[in-house]
Amino acid sequence: MTETPHPGPLAVLPSADPLFVDAVRSAGGTVAPLSSATRGIVWLDNAGGAGLDEVLDSHPAVDWVQLPWAGVDAFAEVLRRHDRPGRVWTSAKGAYARPVAEHALTLLLGLLRLMPTRIRADSWGGKGGTSLHGLHVLIVGAGGIAQELLRLLRPFGVDVTMVRRKTTAVPDAARTVGIDRLDEALASADVVVLAAPLTPATTGLFDAQRIARLKPGAYLVNVARGAFLDTDALVAALDDGRLAGAGLDVTDPEPLPDGHPLWRHPSAIVTPHTADTPEMTRPLLADRVRANVGAYLDGGGFTGVVDPGQGY
Repeated sequence: MTETPHPGPLAVLPSADPLFVDAVRSAGGTVAPLSSATRGIVWLDNAGGAGLDEVLDSHPAVDWVQLPWAGVDAFAEVLRRHDRPGRVWTSAKGAYARPVAEHALTLLLGLLRLMPTRIRADSWGGKGGTSLHGLHVLIVGAGGIAQELLRLLRPFGVDVTMVRRKTTAVPDAARTVGIDRLDEALASADVVVLAAPLTPATTGLFDAQRIARLKPGAYLVNVARGAFLDTDALVAALDDGRLAGAGLDVTDPEPLPDGHPLWRHPSAIVTPHTADTPEMTRPLLADRVRANVGAYLDGGGFTGVVDPGQGY
């Protein structure tokens, strides 16, 4: 894969949403119906990759594809089948960092201040809660969401460990460690936030054994993908008090079934994958499209380039 697409007409698919048509045109691009002349695609279908797979099968000359999500796990098979030299894939990674990081902090503060219990209470009750100030926060991931969360945490004076595939230091984190040192880092973490891409290597990363390695009384927040976690093991850890709380914007399965124990668990907050709602993400994705159309016309310099081999 190289950043050398050959500019030509762009198609906004599966339907020509006016917001994104305008984004393409305002950056100097030409929007036209899908044809043999199409060289770039802005793909807006959040349902997954089946439709895109068909489009690329019938239009192999497409050199650039903009995907709608920050995570591209739903498009893994499309990336595998259709990657080739000269075709550039870009995603929204980093574009939604602010709303998702904000949501992660919301979940964390809600857990620390016992909001699941407070919201359901019908009497005054006793006092309780934990301050975020000075805690050890471990963030799994070092992309846009993780780094924005690091920025939001700064006023709280927390001690932050970043865990990433590479060991390149993340600015402003107290320490950065490789994924091979995850278990070592978990032992002292008061809070663990999952904010990394879902890949074959990270699927099931927090299984029953790893959840058992968390510091007793720790809090766990997941704004990445539900498949990071063994849900049954998580519920068991909450039930027996090994975990003090879990804040989940993503679940496995998803949607979380009606009546699942997590919905009413006194130590859990579950939101239905709403860290980045369409109202938040549409203008942010339009900005990404605008920037990448400019890069497309200039012959390179794309934002959010996807490496199909790495899965993000």
